[in-house]
Amino acid sequence: MKLLVILSRLPYPLEKGDKLRAYHQLRELNKTNEVVLCCLTTEESREKDLAEVRKVCDELFVFKLSQWRIYLNLMFGFFSRKPFQVHYFYQRSIHKSIRKIIADTEPDHIFCQLLRTAEYAKDEHNFRKTIDYQDAFSKGMERRAERAKFPFRGIFNLERKRLVAYENIIFEYFETKVIISDEDRKYIYHPERQNIHIITNGIDTDFFHPSANRKEEFDLVFIGNMSYPPNIETAEFIVEKVLPLLKSKYPDIQLLLAGAEPTKRVQVLANQKGVTLKAGLEDIREAYGLGKIFFAPMLIGTGLQNKLLEAMAMEKPCVTSSLANKALMATHGENILVGETPEDYAREIFELMSNDDLCDMLGEKGRTYVQENFSWKSSTKELEDLMCAQTEEFIV
Repeated sequence: MKLLVILSRLPYPLEKGDKLRAYHQLRELNKTNEVVLCCLTTEESREKDLAEVRKVCDELFVFKLSQWRIYLNLMFGFFSRKPFQVHYFYQRSIHKSIRKIIADTEPDHIFCQLLRTAEYAKDEHNFRKTIDYQDAFSKGMERRAERAKFPFRGIFNLERKRLVAYENIIFEYFETKVIISDEDRKYIYHPERQNIHIITNGIDTDFFHPSANRKEEFDLVFIGNMSYPPNIETAEFIVEKVLPLLKSKYPDIQLLLAGAEPTKRVQVLANQKGVTLKAGLEDIREAYGLGKIFFAPMLIGTGLQNKLLEAMAMEKPCVTSSLANKALMATHGENILVGETPEDYAREIFELMSNDDLCDMLGEKGRTYVQENFSWKSSTKELEDLMCAQTEEFIV
């Protein structure tokens, strides 16, 4: 097929979940299809990042969003029924350019990642189209609203209501709908939501593999984009709620927080004894390798946590929340440890710190689990088959 793909971000570097998913799907799709890629961006793209993206597509078009137009759109967005994030990423001048690219290239299929790109393709009725919801964004917004304070709680609740409606409306515009997990599909409140296909994330187990030379300088490590609210809240939860319990038995316990773009809320955590922050690492595997136990007690958010797949692929024993494990579907006590409260997490970590055999067992079985269940090649082949079937049906 000739595929036209629309993304809300340049899919490189791979520091965000949507970028990681898009990059690996593009890499697999481009092996057997011609890919025309349209990316939105809010900043100037580095040439080395553009070079990496060009490796996974045949043509690349990058559109820089106008900052003043973003602010204007968000202001007028208060008087709209569409989600604010749709207003944030939509600009008429870019839409006009994308329409011209569609007309010039005449793709067999159009693929949009995330609701925020849907406006650029939803009215292209002469082409078969696929929308990747990826996560149930409305549910994620609901969880953020539950934990937010005034006035943000009201804004998040407003966005949640708009997202619920938009997730339903946009369903009708796309012939094929996909999402990352069955758990997320449950929160798309459309009467035909079972027609949304599950396309999981994968993991490159050749890239993420156990390190031969382990330098485990830290007892615990948590990794993520540190400007993303679910990761910020999780980092604060670890330091403020769990770490004091752990220090009662291990006063010198060491925690590493690692990831891109740490906010001031994350930076201030590193002022506490036993907490180290590393940002901007060129190779995130270094951070995984520095920790003995990977700890990700996610409090909010949706979708499949790539950080858990990566840590498990590197044979790190993982402790996480039941919320994060819903999409992962690993087995507590066999290939992962699952908790709910600070006391739960402290108990599981105490056990791991005193039992090297348990650490090794969880690490080995965790890697086997992701190898058997999360493959970019197989999940993207499912996606490709869905798009091919719709395209062939349309041609016939």
